[in-house]
Amino acid sequence: MITIALFGTSADPPTAGHLAILQWLSYHYDLVAVWASDNPFKEHQTPLEHRMSMLRLLIEGTELPNIQFYESLSHRRSLISVQRAQEMWGKNREYYLVIGSDLLKQLPTWYQSEVLFKLVTILIVPRPDYPLKTEEIEAITLKGGNFKIADLQAPKVSSTAYREQQDKDVITQPVKDYIQREQLYVKRTS
Repeated sequence: MITIALFGTSADPPTAGHLAILQWLSYHYDLVAVWASDNPFKEHQTPLEHRMSMLRLLIEGTELPNIQFYESLSHRRSLISVQRAQEMWGKNREYYLVIGSDLLKQLPTWYQSEVLFKLVTILIVPRPDYPLKTEEIEAITLKGGNFKIADLQAPKVSSTAYREQQDKDVITQPVKDYIQREQLYVKRTS
């Protein structure tokens, strides 16, 4: 059966951590469908159109043919994104919704999570500083969710750290160039 990894991310901005996850996914799944979207649990300082453009640049740099950007999957509710994926590729596929371990606690509170859990297997990517907690995993299974844990340790980089500290080593050159050209994440002085 064809396996599809669904990787929606806020990508504010996309980092070397996103790239490492994408590369890992490309070797484990037939198709890696990627999109940028708004997370209803976060405030985004960068408009979605810029985050989509930066994520496209990150993907183009991978040169891995099974990683594709799908703007049409972008929705603030993961359930809608998954339903759109099923409309595109059919229900007779194995769908894996990729989430970082930092999102485990909020996952059971997502919009219609019980319905979402019937459509996908949750693929948990461990993140530094966000250990897997038994009670958070149990909360998923109590709502009928199935999960797998990726045997990947994502690099200790984050979009938040970039926004706050401007560490240019955590982003790729094309993304760095885009940020500079569009004057994104500029620290304002009073």
